[in-house]
Formats: sequence, structure tokens, C-alpha cells
Amino acid sequence: MDEHFETVIIGAGQAGLAVGYHLARNDRSFVILEAGERVGDNWRRRFDSLRLYSPARYDGLPGWGVPLDPWDYPTKDQIADYLEAYAERFELPVITGAGVDALRRDGDRYVVRSGAHRFLADNVVVASGTFQEPIVPSFASELDPAIRQLHSDAYRNPSQLQDGPALVVGCSHSGADIALELASGHDVVLAGRMHGEVPLDIEGRAARVVLPVLWFLANHVLTMRTPLGRRMRPEVRAHGGPLLRVKRAHLRAAGVDRTDARVTGVREGRPLLEDGRALDVANVVWCTGFGKDVSWIELPVAGADGWPEQEGGAVESSPGLYFVGLPFLHAFASMLIGGVGRDAERVAAHIAARAPEPAQAGIDWANENTPSGSYAALTRSRRA
Repeated sequence: MDEHFETVIIGAGQAGLAVGYHLARNDRSFVILEAGERVGDNWRRRFDSLRLYSPARYDGLPGWGVPLDPWDYPTKDQIADYLEAYAERFELPVITGAGVDALRRDGDRYVVRSGAHRFLADNVVVASGTFQEPIVPSFASELDPAIRQLHSDAYRNPSQLQDGPALVVGCSHSGADIALELASGHDVVLAGRMHGEVPLDIEGRAARVVLPVLWFLANHVLTMRTPLGRRMRPEVRAHGGPLLRVKRAHLRAAGVDRTDARVTGVREGRPLLEDGRALDVANVVWCTGFGKDVSWIELPVAGADGWPEQEGGAVESSPGLYFVGLPFLHAFASMLIGGVGRDAERVAAHIAARAPEPAQAGIDWANENTPSGSYAALTRSRRA
């Protein structure tokens, strides 16, 4: 049996819940489909020692912040539980265990297929995660089968590795964190170019002065409205960021052998660095990033770089189709928990304002401080 909703939101992570919050405020009909058995499971599956790189004061969703001290750095499980409690607090209509298999257009409606169920919708918001598809180089299959390989997506703790040296590939946030954690029980090589490091302790006193400035820049300067922001978007999407909590000094002190040389192939079953060294290791952890999988969307949404083409979250070629939670959707903060709410509010407002005739899909970002009350007023006037 088909079920119809004005809007179907795919994904009950921070992006999907934020959109749901704003749609509920506008009294719209919607449902949120979540593949996990519980809201927050996408966070629970991350590596055990993960803590956020921003304090709780910058990690809250609209309407209710993370219930911790503002300068505490939440664990991944605390964020998972917060998201679950958020959905319950605002009574958001989430269906768990509902992974989406396909999305297509049928006349003037969208069809979302989840197993044997079909959901019909006038609008669909894809909020299925920032990074979904683990990227591993094609030559990984040529490594000696005796070498244990994990992508960071599957890494939970050091007990998953076998005895012997470990190679961690990729020197960004997760790569540095995992290399440092493994160094207590393994000889570790951390390979890959480093993209700088934040020159302060993110949990120190200086951070309390600097972080408010960085947060302002992430939301209001590094945006698609500025030349600097437009230049930065492809860099953010294609490369890792600077080291945050773990720094070069921490890695050196732990005995991690860090090299800028990339892993470029395989020699006699061993990983080969671009400097010609073949490493004799028992384990490889690929911290080589993620891509955005849109193959299940039976509509032309992918741009030349593989990321969905959208303006302010709206897909111009498919009115009523939206994305939220993409890296640098509108601003650097778009992919951060505390930054997704602004994008979600504008997408929800765009949905509430849609006329029966296709409206202009791009969202007006001219006013970065539009009060949410005006959206509610707009909704009431459209219903009158």
C-alpha cells in the first residue's frame, strides 16, 4: 500500500532531524525514514574513542542544545543519544529500519521505495549523511591476503588488528587519531600529506577565545556568497582537513613514523610508497575518505565532481527535491552538527512556500538572518 506525505525526509541524522523540526514548526505533513534500528546509530557505529572536535555549545540542533557543559567535547555515543532524545522531545515522525532503495519521479510526485513499501511525496529531502561511500584505492585488493585491511568506517578499536606493524593511510582527523591510538601496541606508519594543523589545543583556554571567531567565519565568511568560500568548497570536498586534537608533536612523542609519501601501489604484496619504500606491515587502516553515493537516485543529480548539483539545497532540475547536510552546501558549517540547522530552516521554508506550479528552485540566501517567525507567517498566509 502506498502512503502519501507532503514531504519524505531520508535520514534521521542531524540534518534530517533539523529539517523535521522546522517542518513541524510550519505544521507540514512529513515523515523521516531512517535505515538504522535507532536514531543515532550512524554515530554509534563510529570508532569507540571518537569525540567531537567542537564543544557542546556548537553541537546543538535548533530548539534544543546538547545537554552538557557548553565547553565539554561530546563522545560519539553522547551525540547518538542526544539525537535520539531530540527526535523524542519534538515528537518527530521517524520510521526506523527503513533503508531507502530507490528514489524516482512519477509525474508530479516522487516515489521513495523502502523494501516492499512505497512512499509518495510532493517533496523529498535527502539527508542521508555527509560521507557515505568508503573510498579505498583499487590496488588494495593486490595486497597480501595475510595483511588485515580496514577502512576507518569499519574501525572501532585496536583489538580488530592483528599483531605486528600497522600502516595508517591518510593524515587527516581520523588518520591521526587512529594512528595515535594504535601506537600504544603497534609500530605505526602514518602515510599521506598533512594539510596543516590548528595551532592551539582545541580543549585549552585559548580555544575559548578563538573558537567563537572560527565559528563566525565558518557560518558567515566561508560561504558560497564569497569568493573565498567558492574557492574553498572543492578543496573541502576533495581533501582532508588540518589536524585538530592530535598534532604532529603528539604523533612524534608516541613514536609514530609519519611520512608525506603517499601509498601509490603494491610491490610483492606489500604497500608501496611513492618514495619507493615497500612496507612490511601486518595491518592497513585506510583513512582515505568517503564519497557521496547517489546511484540509488534515479534522477540526474550528480555534477561533474560526483556531488549533487544544488543551489542552497534545492535541485533546480527537479523541483521539490532537496539535499541537506552536504559538505559546504552553502557554508563551511553546513556539514557540522551545529551548522546544519540554518540550511534545514531555509529548505523547510522553501517547502512551505512551494506553489502548485513549480517555483524557482534556488533558495534566496541574501538575508542570512531571516527570522523563522516570517516562515510561519508565510505558511499561514498560503493556507488561508
